[in-house]
Amino acid sequence: MTADRVASTDEAGRREDDLDAARHRRRAAGWMIGLSVSLLVVMTLAVGIGPVVIGPAEVADIILHHLFGWPRQSTWPLSDNAIVWQIRTPRVILGALVGGGLAAAGAALQAMVRNMLAEPYLLGVTSGASSGAAALILFGVGVSAGIYSLTLTAFAGALAASVAVFFLARIGGRVTSVRLLLGGVAVGYALSALTSFLLFAAPASDQAGTQAVLFFLLGSLTRAAWSSLWAVTIVVIAMLALLTLWGRRLDALAIGDDTCRTLGISPTRLRAQLLVIVALGVGAAVAVSGGIGFVGLVVPHFARRLVGSGHRRVIPIAGLIGAIFLVVADAIARIVIEPTELPIGIVTAFVGVPFLLTLVRHFQPATDS
Repeated sequence: MTADRVASTDEAGRREDDLDAARHRRRAAGWMIGLSVSLLVVMTLAVGIGPVVIGPAEVADIILHHLFGWPRQSTWPLSDNAIVWQIRTPRVILGALVGGGLAAAGAALQAMVRNMLAEPYLLGVTSGASSGAAALILFGVGVSAGIYSLTLTAFAGALAASVAVFFLARIGGRVTSVRLLLGGVAVGYALSALTSFLLFAAPASDQAGTQAVLFFLLGSLTRAAWSSLWAVTIVVIAMLALLTLWGRRLDALAIGDDTCRTLGISPTRLRAQLLVIVALGVGAAVAVSGGIGFVGLVVPHFARRLVGSGHRRVIPIAGLIGAIFLVVADAIARIVIEPTELPIGIVTAFVGVPFLLTLVRHFQPATDS
């Protein structure tokens, strides 16, 4: 009789767990649909915002005409067509890609190092990209690559920073949370110092170059063009897909190294693999947009509040929220002090700093198990 009662209780518990999991999946699916629709609406509105305001209906007509040939007759001015299709649409798409990539990378990093204050800046990737960009702009390093020279040199700097962090974290044979944190901080400070040195060593007459570097350091989407979208699109989407597929591994890593080993997962190997994936994604994003902070810090926490802590749900939801957040931030940066454009990193900082202070107030560090 007792055995039957125990079996019945176990079966009821499993049924409740299944119902709870199904409820979480339905909730996540609902948020996915709602956020996807919201992203399309926000992107359409953002394309119309700027010194020349264009209505959302006209924006939609121009985009549909270029994509599908409908409507066949163009009733809009040629100037509006150029503004929407050649200038603002690639910029808004780039903003969505960069925001989504940084947010997903932040969620993965917070699981990797078991620290809710972690974000892509932690790896030193942004500092590496800035150093590469400064070397090109101020001293012509890598200029032979032509129109892609700035993107390539910034990406090379980001990749070099990631490699340095990886080898620093591997000292002693294990890639742990603490080593990743300390290695990222050390490399980031070193590369920030290098960028400052390059700015100081630049010719005094090169005011335009210095201004361009400073703008890159604060983040901007002004360099967006259709030709620069394909590479970042492939890298960011691949990163999002891989991180989502590895959601359960991220869950185990966030709980602790002992949990990983119990499940047959090497935490050292998993951290190394995740470091490569995240570094490539962040490097590709930063190379085309400059240093945009706080997206990878703020957005993952909102995603967890919406769909729980499971990373198979958190990663795609964070990507969508990050895309919306950065598209809105870029639209604000374009109009807040017209006709001058504000670096987008300033806008994200105004949102991120108060949130960071709230996190610090409730922060409890985790230790490696």
